[in-house]
Amino acid sequence: MKFLFITDCPDVARFVVAHGVDRVFVDLEMLGKQERQGHLDTVISAHRVENLPAIRAAIGAAELLVRLNPVNPDTQAEVDRAIEGGAQLLMLPMYREAADVEAFLACVRGRARVVLLAETCGALLNLEACARLDGVDELHIGLNDLSLELGAPFMFQPLAGPLLDDAARILRRVGKPFGIGGLARVGEGVLPADLLIGEHVRLGSGAAILSRTFHRRARTVAEIESTTDLGYEIDALRQVHARFAVADAETLAANRRTVVSLIQDVVRRGRGGS
Repeated sequence: MKFLFITDCPDVARFVVAHGVDRVFVDLEMLGKQERQGHLDTVISAHRVENLPAIRAAIGAAELLVRLNPVNPDTQAEVDRAIEGGAQLLMLPMYREAADVEAFLACVRGRARVVLLAETCGALLNLEACARLDGVDELHIGLNDLSLELGAPFMFQPLAGPLLDDAARILRRVGKPFGIGGLARVGEGVLPADLLIGEHVRLGSGAAILSRTFHRRARTVAEIESTTDLGYEIDALRQVHARFAVADAETLAANRRTVVSLIQDVVRRGRGGS
């Protein structure tokens, strides 16, 4: 399973890769994000494209993924600058239909691998058509904006219904690698990684973004080291994944029932329950 870490600091990027991160994720998406998520306790990036060459030089054999803006009049320039900076993978957010993806692919022209961030209802409705487009290499199902668009009060609520099962079934059939959302540390949060990784295995997901619990909003290597034993935490995730990877169908089904029950409980309490 690939773990992604969001940063645009070259020193932090070097540090996290040395401690087990597979991909460094630079987030250049700004258009519409404040309007969608400004009322939430989420991190809205202020990453800089100018930092890409230094990050690429810092991370060795690890991969550099850059999330750009949704398709807009400046997409060609954004794509060109990211590729010139060393991006190996470009992520397209907030797309809704194949025409959006085709416009993005026309700008990339095969110079980098393309990851679609399926985080809208339209993206899921058109999932197979978009996944089959020549030039689309991977997909990632984003839960933040998807839950907002669905009116779901809890970010992980889409996991409790058939929506992601159906999406994963399509992507497995098409044969495109995909990831889902993010993961906290083992043992932390309402839905700890101990349980969520079982769902990743059951669905066939091969990637997740490490949440801010891995750095506690730290911006420097010294701050991360003071709050987190990053190598230990990533190894703990891999150990959980290794256990689920050899689990039988009933074990995965039982884990899903636990996940669904916890999600339902969070939603129930969020709507006025005790």
